Amino acid sequence: MRFLSLFHIALFSSFHGAVLSHEHHLHSRADQSIIGDSTLAINGVPFSTRAYWMRQANIALGDPCPYAAFGTVIVNHTGTSELGELVCTGANNSSSTGNPTVHGEMSAINNCTSVLTDPSGPYKLSPTDALSAFASLTLYTNAESCPMCASAIRWAGFREYVYGTTIDALVRRGWGQIRVSSQEIFRQSYDLPDVSRLMGGVLTNETDPLFFWQNDPEYPCPAGCSRVDGSCEAE
Repeated sequence: MRFLSLFHIALFSSFHGAVLSHEHHLHSRADQSIIGDSTLAINGVPFSTRAYWMRQANIALGDPCPYAAFGTVIVNHTGTSELGELVCTGANNSSSTGNPTVHGEMSAINNCTSVLTDPSGPYKLSPTDALSAFASLTLYTNAESCPMCASAIRWAGFREYVYGTTIDALVRRGWGQIRVSSQEIFRQSYDLPDVSRLMGGVLTNETDPLFFWQNDPEYPCPAGCSRVDGSCEAE
């Protein structure tokens, strides 16, 4: 119940602030820069906490070296827990489902909707309240979202979106990507009502190795994996 009441408080504050300073938000959202400075505490959350949840996004993969190592966790930082409360997780399941849209972020958002609206779960929100609840949540993903997922993040209205490895880094390492940055998606979505904070390049020393071995046979496997016939497999 504490979680739900905090949702409602956060939603009222966001709406009230938007009404009072809508014109300011139009400019600030359009001009928002990416923040990845490890010395900063954004929205009162220190970098050490950001690093913890980015590691949890890696753990959400369930395997130390899957080929499509895109993992996501969604966290509530508006409650009473100093660390934050895990609401749901997701990982790229395109190859196992045959659905090309089931990226880690989409999987996590779908899972969160199920968790938030589960009548037997901890939140028991109505569909309307579940939609509103995303404005109180933070999405952590270990690689910068593709335009589809970044757009979904904006449509959901997340309070914060935090990513690790950048699209540019993935492209340099041979990954096929749609070369539209999350910053550009945020810049072009300033008409949406919810303000989202964008943070990027977080803990790349730990996220990059998950994506750099696939197209480079000389690149070391992630921790807990070793080369087998040119691929990295869990030990």
